Amino acid sequence: MFTGIVQGIARIAQIEDRTGLRSFALQLPAGFDEGLALGASVAVDGVCLTVTARPTPGQACFDVMQQSLALTTLGTLAVGSAVNVERAARDGAEIGGHPLSGHVDFMATVVQVRRPENNRVLRLAVPAPWMRYVFAKGYIAVNGASLTVAEAARERDGSGWFEVWLIPETLRMTTFGAKAEGDAVHIEIERSAQVFVDTVRDAVAERLGPLTQAVESLLAERGLRLDDLARPPARLPPAR
Repeated sequence: MFTGIVQGIARIAQIEDRTGLRSFALQLPAGFDEGLALGASVAVDGVCLTVTARPTPGQACFDVMQQSLALTTLGTLAVGSAVNVERAARDGAEIGGHPLSGHVDFMATVVQVRRPENNRVLRLAVPAPWMRYVFAKGYIAVNGASLTVAEAARERDGSGWFEVWLIPETLRMTTFGAKAEGDAVHIEIERSAQVFVDTVRDAVAERLGPLTQAVESLLAERGLRLDDLARPPARLPPAR
């Protein structure tokens, strides 16, 4: 498990392609590898990877299978590329963000970058049907960083967008300062939100049965969607 508090930026030192997988050697931030053992878990841009080798102090190697390369941006990395890293949480560790599994759900695209004074705002486009799990003031993990959704909007086809605001400290500790329009990022949705939404959707579908279409039409006349009934209660997580 991870907390979503990125502990630094690592860089790709070496890439080796082998049958069925790609191996990365990462140059880690200072002090990051203290006590880091073979078999330990590290979130690399939010993807949980296993340490397979420690070639030199300050470096660690990871194997990434083809499926993960196809579903994430890891397959596009080159020597010198920068990534967010976080070590697995220990028992009793402070959860400064929110619990993450390191399992990426989908990739979003940066569609707008704004730079108000002392802040950075990223607007991210979300493909259908994942937007049903994204709510303003809720948690979201972007490239392994626990962030608060500032604004969000959904389209009728299940796609949409959301925005996150980034303070200078977040920009210093992560790769977000280098993100530009068109870049892809990893998204892990909050599991409790997913469970809540899916449970309500299933319950509604089970109870309504053949009336579902009629209810959807009635809601549409009022500018609502069935997913709106599954919206979790509003929460106010800490600002990031």
